[in-house]
Amino acid sequence: MATRSRKGLEPRATAKRRRGARPSDPYLDLVRECPLRVIRAEEEYDQAIATLNRLSDRGRRRTHDETEYLLALAVFVEKYEEEHYPVQPASGAEMLQYLIETHFLTQRDVAAGTGMADSTISEILAGKRKLGVKHIQALARFFKVKASVFLDE
Repeated sequence: MATRSRKGLEPRATAKRRRGARPSDPYLDLVRECPLRVIRAEEEYDQAIATLNRLSDRGRRRTHDETEYLLALAVFVEKYEEEHYPVQPASGAEMLQYLIETHFLTQRDVAAGTGMADSTISEILAGKRKLGVKHIQALARFFKVKASVFLDE
């Protein structure tokens, strides 16, 4: 169907656009919802996190444009987090504790898998003993991580 304009007949969609209605563009809708710009306030950060979570939850159903937007927004979130929530480096013992917990292991499991004594693992975790080169190599092999994970800065 057509509508009348000064220049004659034009398609209805063109007439709607002329009256100020925006055509729907999913990417631009995301930008309007949460603009891609430097995050300066906690409220903006919270909004960005909520948007990232919503897009991440879409998984494989996410469109290419949504993925591109997500990646761009993540850069701004990362910059904000680095400035406002700096992460302190973890010690080798802290990394060992983290790996034990996230792999649902016991100290005895780690000792058996690395050939280290139970008491050695216990002393390292308690801060009574430092990680040596052989300990680090054995732990890196066991957890399938780089040896540098256990190096203190």
